[in-house]
Amino acid sequence: MAPPSSLGKRVKGTQIKRPFIYGTTARPFDPESNPKPEGVPADHTHSWEVFVKAIDDIDITYWIRRVQFKLHESIPNHVRMIDGEPGKPFLIQETGWGEFEITIKIYYATESGEKPQTLYHNLRLHPYGRTDAEKEQMLRQNDGEIRAWAYDEQLFNEPYEAFYEVLTSGAHPKGHPVGKGGKGKTKPIPALPEKTSNVQVAWERSALLPAVNKPGQPFSLETEQIEVKKLKEAETTAKGMAKQQLEILKEKEAQLAALKAENAAAATAVASHLLALSKDEEKLKRVKAELELISQRV
Repeated sequence: MAPPSSLGKRVKGTQIKRPFIYGTTARPFDPESNPKPEGVPADHTHSWEVFVKAIDDIDITYWIRRVQFKLHESIPNHVRMIDGEPGKPFLIQETGWGEFEITIKIYYATESGEKPQTLYHNLRLHPYGRTDAEKEQMLRQNDGEIRAWAYDEQLFNEPYEAFYEVLTSGAHPKGHPVGKGGKGKTKPIPALPEKTSNVQVAWERSALLPAVNKPGQPFSLETEQIEVKKLKEAETTAKGMAKQQLEILKEKEAQLAALKAENAAAATAVASHLLALSKDEEKLKRVKAELELISQRV
């Protein structure tokens, strides 16, 4: 991490985000679709990889310079440091038979002056879901792969001037020729479109997401809208359930109030009856006393 004095001042009131994906992809060994390579231990059942990359595989190394993957201790060289190569993901490929937690440590560009961030991710070798149908759907959608992918956004709050310049310069469509070149080799870079524009591929050096999903690329504005819809539907369902429970609660409270009133009335009646009995008992005592006096006189 470079000393702050060489990075300039922080750009106050500024927040810049960069989306990225991390996770694992696993596939069971199969003689036809995924044959086991020579030298792989006999008890290894899957090939798998763990990665950190950008949407649409655009370059991510201008803000991430290095990633450390800490694997299970039983794996040789289980702590591995991967340095960034422009245009390539941070990636480790392995084989194995068991699932475990992977520690991912992200080192930012030197110009950022930021400390590393640590993430934790579980390697999945088997389809997962709430039901068997969801597990089967995962395999069908992913062509037999078990994908445990997570979308995240890195927020840089008030970045240093040097890093701000890196983050905000050079945005262009993926594959668009940039830099100096001969006649016909470069084209003017179009203006950065709005978030809601119909962009098919993420832009390099930007936070712009593609408009729709594509095979192998499940993160887009379409995904965002689907998730928003799910959240709204869940909110509506939760509010309906809460309203139903509130009505049940009010009904129970009314029943409880009626029972309390009934019990109070019964208690009052019993008290009145006992009071009447006590008065009758006093009368009986007086009668007995008078009878005793009469008998004594006789």
